[in-house]
Amino acid sequence: MMLRQSLRACLPAAQCKNLLHTTSTSRMKIVAALYEDPVTGYPPKYARDEIPEIKVYPDGQTTPTPKSVDFNPGDLLGCVSGELGLRKYLESQGHTYVVVNDKDGPGCALEQELVDADIVISQPFWPAYITRERMDMAPNLKMCMTAGIGSDHVDLEAAMEKGITVTEVTFCNSISVAEHVVMQILALVRNYIPSHHQIINGGWNIADCVQRSYDVEGMTVGTVAAGRIGLAVLERMKPFDCKLQYTDRHRLPEATEAKLGAKYQGGDDRASVEKMVKECDIVTINCPLYPATQHLFDRKMLEQMKKGAYIVNTARGKICDENAIKDALESGHLAGYAGDVWFPQPPPKDHPWRSMPNHAMTPHISGTSLSAQHRYAAGVRETLECFFEGSPIRDEYLIVQGGQLAGVGAHSYSSGNATGGSEAAAKFKN
Repeated sequence: MMLRQSLRACLPAAQCKNLLHTTSTSRMKIVAALYEDPVTGYPPKYARDEIPEIKVYPDGQTTPTPKSVDFNPGDLLGCVSGELGLRKYLESQGHTYVVVNDKDGPGCALEQELVDADIVISQPFWPAYITRERMDMAPNLKMCMTAGIGSDHVDLEAAMEKGITVTEVTFCNSISVAEHVVMQILALVRNYIPSHHQIINGGWNIADCVQRSYDVEGMTVGTVAAGRIGLAVLERMKPFDCKLQYTDRHRLPEATEAKLGAKYQGGDDRASVEKMVKECDIVTINCPLYPATQHLFDRKMLEQMKKGAYIVNTARGKICDENAIKDALESGHLAGYAGDVWFPQPPPKDHPWRSMPNHAMTPHISGTSLSAQHRYAAGVRETLECFFEGSPIRDEYLIVQGGQLAGVGAHSYSSGNATGGSEAAAKFKN
């Protein structure tokens, strides 16, 4: 276990494969857009004094290996006052570090700081939408970093055209998200949230609680994509004696399929997904957002699903048509919908998913547990160290480099832009 009272020991620098050209003498401006502090103040009173130490992910990839860090494991790092634990390091290197929370709408704090920024850091949970227009505001912009996983808030096509590097911290919170998926599957199928509200509201009507409650045992669970998160979900649902299916552009090894008893329904094309959802009681969406997956779950896709099926979407909100989901819940065709991803983020206060029936939505929190924050903050630090030293960045952290999809980006994404409509996030402030 790692104790809060002692900083993480320094680890050897990562072995990297792709060179970024910079010099250690450059003085740069780094802008981070982070979510707001707790309403009760910062730092919070932590529930635990330690978190488990994870050194290697299930696929053999090592966790981030910066030369050092300036925070304690389990600290709240993703909010404004947490600063991703970067200020001491960046300022000791002579760089300027600016942290903002106001990220949406013309003239917001982010846009004011972008004009002379060299690097921008954002999180999927509080995404700074780096559109082509914002890139045009930032002639010095060299790198867009995601503190987490998922870089669809960056216009990847524009980044390639402009030679801007895009990175994320692959695998840092994949298991965190998979755990959230399993939690929400159980919450929907067992009708947990209405049952909990019975107690909060002083009630004890058993029939009200169980009239929508079922067992997951024997149900067919299908994942759209079986990468790090999707595979982890399948592995965690296997002990519930569920029947498992998946679609993915990269088929799992035969031994993995056999161990899970997982049925492969084809690639990431629409026809394969339609074929799978017809057989599923529960569908979990774990694919990246890019133009081909935008509104993949539209009215036509939902019509292919069993009556009374459930959807859990912790991938990206824009993969689902928000009004089609709402209508399917209201009609009873879907029994439940859960997840933590919305579009845009934060969603307007009149977003239809806030008030639709039989949902178990949360804010975008699945990948920003305190355990995950330790890893993605360390991964950002590692990437910055490589960048400033002119050393290669790990392949698994690269999305775009040298004008093309690179590293894990070439494996997981397709070129294009998925930021359209992000300007609506400004409505949350009104």
